[in-house]
Amino acid sequence: MGYSEVRFEKDSLFLVTGAAGFIGSNLCEAILNLGYKVRALDDLSTGKQENVDLFLENPNYEFIKGDIKDLDTCMKACEGVDYVLNQAAWGSVPRSLEMPLFYSLNNIQGTLNMLEAARQQGVKKFVYASSSSVYGDEPKLPKKEGVEGNLLSPYALTKRCDEEWAKQYTMHYGLDTYGLRYFNVFGRRQDPNGAYAAVIPKFIKQLLDGEVPTINGDGKQSRDFTYIENVIEANLKACLAPHEAAGQAFNIAYGGREYLIDIYYGLTEALGVDVEPNFGPDRKGDIKHSNADISKAKELLGYDPDWSFDRGIKAAIEWYKENL
Repeated sequence: MGYSEVRFEKDSLFLVTGAAGFIGSNLCEAILNLGYKVRALDDLSTGKQENVDLFLENPNYEFIKGDIKDLDTCMKACEGVDYVLNQAAWGSVPRSLEMPLFYSLNNIQGTLNMLEAARQQGVKKFVYASSSSVYGDEPKLPKKEGVEGNLLSPYALTKRCDEEWAKQYTMHYGLDTYGLRYFNVFGRRQDPNGAYAAVIPKFIKQLLDGEVPTINGDGKQSRDFTYIENVIEANLKACLAPHEAAGQAFNIAYGGREYLIDIYYGLTEALGVDVEPNFGPDRKGDIKHSNADISKAKELLGYDPDWSFDRGIKAAIEWYKENL
């Protein structure tokens, strides 16, 4: 179960882009703990220096401050690399509606630069972050690869474009690519601050600080909240996936369905506070319900997530209590 048994060749070198971010820093930590080498790349535009500093003492860790929008930087970063875990991107649906040009440059051109650099440098496997937002307004649940609707935001569009470019690189250039459609990832080191913070860390911080959280909409929207350990497992197992599975995208989730209002009251109970939330307007571009069919990832990647929402949320709450 999980990824503790995953094995690579002894001196394997992983490039993690977006390494100063929430998911990227957790990937770096897991790979180092397994005894492999990590080269980390981040421009620190949304990531945090403290997430880089955690590993600087480790001789197997190297950090490059650089931008995936620059092809030369990507070429240097991919030199001698076996596996690329491309997490670098700007997140947030609402912010993408305000900054469409930047999202295109960063999330599409940046990923394309990484694909080209990985191809030229002879990387074995290219694993990249996609998103459940690519399902758009498709109403059917659970979400299944191949049944997508109209895209509802520039952010979703960038992720869909990344999938199409990756498919081209597998088809024409012999680069094995694997897209991971993350569903609402949460866990340690996810930033609770800022206007675009993810809902779980934001609620926890506000409740710990004695503030009244605001729920967008009626709270009856549902999500397949997925603990960070499951995402680490998916990335590492994709690096070992067969060529036959390349050029495709996979749902990465637990396969559950949690309602926002239930999560909210669960957090108040776990934190021992009694605060009724405020309710605000729906967020533009948001999907109302989202949960994943993960059978394709199980079958083709050997993905077998063992962190349920309940187990993950307990671990996350403990981490925030100690670190906020």
